[in-house]
Amino acid sequence: MKLGMFMMPLHPPGRIITQTLKEDREAILLADKLGFCEAYVGEHITDAAETITSSMVFLASLVAETKQIKLGTGTINLPNSHPAAIAAQAAMLDHMLEGRFIMGISPGGLMSDAEVFGNYGANRNEMFVEGINTILKIWESNPPYNIEGKYWNVSVAKTMIPEIGQGFIMKPYQLPHPLIVGTAVAPHSQGITEMAKRGWQPISASFLLPEWVKSHWPKYVEGREAVGAKASPDEWRVAKSIFVADSEEIAHRYAFAPTGPYHFYFKQMVRKLVGGGGRGNLFKTDQSMPDADITPEYVTQRLVIAGTVDSVVAQLLAFRQQVGDFGTLLYACHDWVEPELAKRSMQLMAEEVMPRLNAAIHSGHS
Repeated sequence: MKLGMFMMPLHPPGRIITQTLKEDREAILLADKLGFCEAYVGEHITDAAETITSSMVFLASLVAETKQIKLGTGTINLPNSHPAAIAAQAAMLDHMLEGRFIMGISPGGLMSDAEVFGNYGANRNEMFVEGINTILKIWESNPPYNIEGKYWNVSVAKTMIPEIGQGFIMKPYQLPHPLIVGTAVAPHSQGITEMAKRGWQPISASFLLPEWVKSHWPKYVEGREAVGAKASPDEWRVAKSIFVADSEEIAHRYAFAPTGPYHFYFKQMVRKLVGGGGRGNLFKTDQSMPDADITPEYVTQRLVIAGTVDSVVAQLLAFRQQVGDFGTLLYACHDWVEPELAKRSMQLMAEEVMPRLNAAIHSGHS
């Protein structure tokens, strides 16, 4: 199993944005040094807690300072931008990274973003499909393009000057295009099946109960088999909130106390998904459970893996036993309330937990 990172990122509103952006960059630079294989970064326009407004701009700032880690958008919210802009920017970033780019895409889950871009109440799944189809058509064709859709049209027929290059939209470094991944949130997600049919790979979100994470693999297999391909667990990424410390006492204080970053994260997620998004189903296996019982404390206890190295290894093996085999574990990044503890957790995760976890998997203990 490989180790990557997923950063939403979520910081308490009011923290100095200049500092949180430096912290988020430092987390990825540390991940690169520690041998993490991938790092994904989210984006939102209308959120004081999620302060990366463009995942591609942010990743571009890391191109020169990272050595081996692949950098992924987690995710580009396709309905909120013109497909030609996304196609050109993603292609450029792919060239800058010389193939270390992974393109994560989604319809976007933040309703205030949808409202500000004028697609709140629109069929954003339909916009998403048209958006990525348009991007892929741009990359596989040459001007004048003449791609017509319900939401966007792409053409340079009136203005192109081919002999000097005017009218050409850049193609990516990785041909025909970078690896495409998508985040999966819904239990038994039909979106995963559709992604799998197209050769895209899923990331199961970090705020899902293991029972719902487990439901994603059969849907992926279904999609691969529909196109005559075989699904490999290597193609499945699972994000998880994990905190590793040198003592159980430190681990439990930092991971579960109301003042800690994990509690803050799930307080935000519960408010957004349950209070604002009608997605209480994500946090309960018994749907008769009242939404009022979905507290940050309840969710944090259910979803965070925390402890010493030995304890975290045991919990991750039990988690894998429950959800099935997957190829990459994405360590969810949280606010660095105590930077030394946050960095120590990443170090222990990479240098202690993963070798032991993989040794246990290879020896057949899970």
